[in-house]
Amino acid sequence: MIAEIGLGLSVVAAGLWSGLLLTLTTILHPMYAAQNAGGFAEDMRRFLPIARRSPTNYVLVIALVLAPALALVGLGGQPTSAAFVLTALGLTATIVGPLLISTFLAEPNYKVILGWNPLRPPADWRVARTRYFRLNWARAGLTWSAFALFVAAAYVHFS
Repeated sequence: MIAEIGLGLSVVAAGLWSGLLLTLTTILHPMYAAQNAGGFAEDMRRFLPIARRSPTNYVLVIALVLAPALALVGLGGQPTSAAFVLTALGLTATIVGPLLISTFLAEPNYKVILGWNPLRPPADWRVARTRYFRLNWARAGLTWSAFALFVAAAYVHFS
């Protein structure tokens, strides 16, 4: 029962986070890419503080870690099963993407962007914007991979 609950919650959390990153990368990125330096800085001043403090983000990231961990506990008697391996790989992808990339790469970049004066952004502002886009794509790819792995684990387990 623990494995089933953990796998179900893993699929839901990764699916929701995948949708969030799909929106960010395919809708907001083109909007931000069309902005000049001042417009991008102003947009980030509006978006990042809300996104960084969103309770939804915290709940989903916690669920992305705890749900597969719960599933792994439930699958612990079968550590070589496909469901266990797929869930472990999905958990690894979520730890690398939403946790490590966010904490150690994206957050420092946000600090740089939020430090800009929108009326006088730095000459190299495109470097930070490009880094912002690349880090979002990296997190998206890892999250989409985790989602696929959790779906596959659930399919194998429930079959």
